[in-house]
Amino acid sequence: MTRTIVGPFNRVEGDLEVRLESHDGVVREARVTTPLYRGFEQILVGRAPADALVIAPRICGICSVSQSMAAVAALRAVSGTVAAPNGVLAANIAHAAENIADHLTHFAVFFMPDFARPDYAGAAWHPAAVERFAAETGAASAEILPVRARLLHVMGLIAGKWPHSLAFQPGGTTRALDLGARMRLAGTWRDFRTAFERIVLGVAVEDFLFIKTADGLAAYAEAGRADLPHFLRIAAATGCDRLGRGPGPLMSFGAYHGEDGALFAGGVTEPSEGWRPLDPDRIAEDLSHAWMQEGPALHPARGETRPDVDRPDGYSFAKAPRLDGRPVEVGAVARQAVDGQPLIRALLERDGATTVTTRILARMVETARLILAVEGWVRALDLRAAFCAPETVRFGDGTGEGLVEAARGALGHWVVVRGDRIQRYQIVAPTTWNFSPRDADGRPGPLEQALVGTPVGDQPGRSVAVQHVVRSFDPCMVCTAH
Repeated sequence: MTRTIVGPFNRVEGDLEVRLESHDGVVREARVTTPLYRGFEQILVGRAPADALVIAPRICGICSVSQSMAAVAALRAVSGTVAAPNGVLAANIAHAAENIADHLTHFAVFFMPDFARPDYAGAAWHPAAVERFAAETGAASAEILPVRARLLHVMGLIAGKWPHSLAFQPGGTTRALDLGARMRLAGTWRDFRTAFERIVLGVAVEDFLFIKTADGLAAYAEAGRADLPHFLRIAAATGCDRLGRGPGPLMSFGAYHGEDGALFAGGVTEPSEGWRPLDPDRIAEDLSHAWMQEGPALHPARGETRPDVDRPDGYSFAKAPRLDGRPVEVGAVARQAVDGQPLIRALLERDGATTVTTRILARMVETARLILAVEGWVRALDLRAAFCAPETVRFGDGTGEGLVEAARGALGHWVVVRGDRIQRYQIVAPTTWNFSPRDADGRPGPLEQALVGTPVGDQPGRSVAVQHVVRSFDPCMVCTAH
């Protein structure tokens, strides 16, 4: 048995270490460590409830809107505020723009450069991968990053600035858009769609979403010359469609809520099973292997965050969230699977589990679906109506739950207010779900399970396989150790 520490990883938001035990060139056991502690849950205790709208977005500089959306939803539940429909639409547009920006950054800057490494030199596809995806010099990032910047203009139009905007409130959004702003939104979104179709998909969004089978995807990958078909060909050549198999259950809180429900349905599914509803009351955070003071596994509304770096069995500042006592995978692949997206469901049924390939593909499928959704939301804005409810928000004693979907998956905020002060504030971030440590029953977290069976060694491809699996989850460690 060989023991290896991989990390700290580069191209990751925050600090991450992975300890591997391998035998005969294959990972037999993995332990994922979040070594950075930040303490946002303690910072919020004792403050006025509205302070969460200022502080929570600063948990992260790349999913700031997602943190705002979760805080807003939790405080909306405490106050009983009904948001203006325009405000809900505008917030959904900004949230979609941020999540898409995360998907594009992950694809071009964080994930694809690993295929340009010298480890793959000699592969027929490698020279083209270097030209297109090499870190700093690759043509893909030079094209995609300006496109991503256009998405930040969308957030600027709606929220004034990004990140850490104060525009998102329980009553809606604070800026009322006029006809000129809506025209700029529509034009910016049209330009983004054109660029995404040309650079990433190679076909129209509608044509891409028409692909519903593995055979159809294979034909698209073979014929296409854009970045996503390029990835699919590399993934087939390197075995990414068999790498990083997920542990089973996939969970989504549901995303982009409106008057007609959520754009992407919430729930739980498994590759071998159908959809079932999600009961958030069945969530609990296990502390047995976290650097936290000993205590029972509790629902976040009753949870505590009390660090203990001397905890004998601890090896991470991440707690271990579980649903019905089981680890679950979250992210774009979970959102699309739970929502029943045909292509993602077909691949999961074929493979029997999530893989590196399906995680990457799901982000692009989701982006294509969001492009169409945002076009509809922009048209639906009623410029004669308010964007924020006029009533003053008042917070009595109560408990609020804010469940949203960030780019990386299910994000929950739970707040308890007593005497106009926050008595408890607990957060479970997407990477906390995916990068959690073991629980009291010894069950590894989703990434720890996905790494088992991964080849390691000095041969071509083996030295990079662990990187592919870890990055396929798109870790954000500063959120994990909020």
